[in-house]
Amino acid sequence: MNTDSLWAAFAPIPPECNPHVAAARDHLDRWVTEQGVVLRPLARERFTAADFGWFAAVTHPSADETGLCLIADWFAWLFLLDDQLDDGLLGRDPGRTGELLAMMFDVLRGTPPPPDAPALVGALADLWRRTAEPAGAAWRQRFVDHVIAGGMAAGWEADNRARGVVPDEQTYVERRRHTGAIYVCLDLVEVVGVGEVPGAAYADERFERALRAACDVVCWTNDLYSHDKEASLGECHNLVAVVRHGHGLDVAGALDLVTERVVERVADYLRFERAAVEVGGPEVAGCLAGMRSWMRGNLDWSARTRRYRDAAVGSYVESELVGRRP
Repeated sequence: MNTDSLWAAFAPIPPECNPHVAAARDHLDRWVTEQGVVLRPLARERFTAADFGWFAAVTHPSADETGLCLIADWFAWLFLLDDQLDDGLLGRDPGRTGELLAMMFDVLRGTPPPPDAPALVGALADLWRRTAEPAGAAWRQRFVDHVIAGGMAAGWEADNRARGVVPDEQTYVERRRHTGAIYVCLDLVEVVGVGEVPGAAYADERFERALRAACDVVCWTNDLYSHDKEASLGECHNLVAVVRHGHGLDVAGALDLVTERVVERVADYLRFERAAVEVGGPEVAGCLAGMRSWMRGNLDWSARTRRYRDAAVGSYVESELVGRRP
C-alpha cells in the first residue's frame, strides 16, 4: 500500500498522547489479572505487546486518569472478544456466538451474570457498572443499542464464515462500522470528559455525516494493517479482501485501492467536520475533537502495535474466556 499518501492524508490531525499513559498500562495489567481474561503466558506476552494502554492514551489524549483507565479496560475487552470472534472457533459457530451475545446483552440490560458466566461476560459486568453509573439514561440506551448492533453484525459474520460467503462491498461497509465497535468506542468519548451529545444534535445529519466518515476511516485503516494476519487465517471480513474479491484484484492492487479510499474518507471527514461544528454546543465540539483523536491515534497505534504480526492462533485465543466456568 502507498503509506506515503496514507500518512500525508492524516497530516492535518497532529498526534497526541495522554500524560497518564503509564498509569493506564499499570491499571490494565492488574485489571485483566483480576478479571481472569488473559491466562496463558504466551497470551499475556501478546497482550502486553499490543499495548492497549498506549492505544487508549493516543485516542483519548485529554481524559483524566480514571477515564483513561476505563477506556484501556474497554479496549482490552473489545479486542479480546474480537480475537474470539475473528480468530477462534467461536466466530465460526453461529449458535455459540448467539449464546454468548445473549449473555452480554442481558448484562447491559441490568441482569447480573450467573456465577458460572464466561470470564468475558463477568468482565463486561464490571465495565458496564463503572461506565453506566455516571451516565444519563439517553446515553446508556444509545450505547446499549450500539453494542447490540455490533453483536448482530458479529452474528452475520459468523453465519458468513459457516457458509463460506464473502460479503459484497456495500453491505460490508455498512456492517463494518458495527463489527469494528467504533460507534461504541466513540460513545465512550462522551463519558470520559466531553459530556453527552444531546439527542437532537446527535441525530443532525451534519453530525451523522462526520461520524460515519470517522467510523469508516478507523475501520478501513484497521483493515489495511490487519489484512496480512487475517488473510493468513482465511478471514474474508476485511475491506482489502472484499474489494479484491469484488473487483478481481491482486493483493497489492486491493491494498492500494483501500488506501485511496481511506485518503478520500479522511478528506470527507475534514469537510463534514466544518459543517458539523455549526450544530453547536461544547459537547458536539468535544466529540468532533474526539473523532480526530481516534482517527489519528488509531493510525499511530496500528502502525506500531505487534497485534497484527502474530497469526499463531493457538498461542493467544483462549477458549476458556467464552466457556462456562466451573
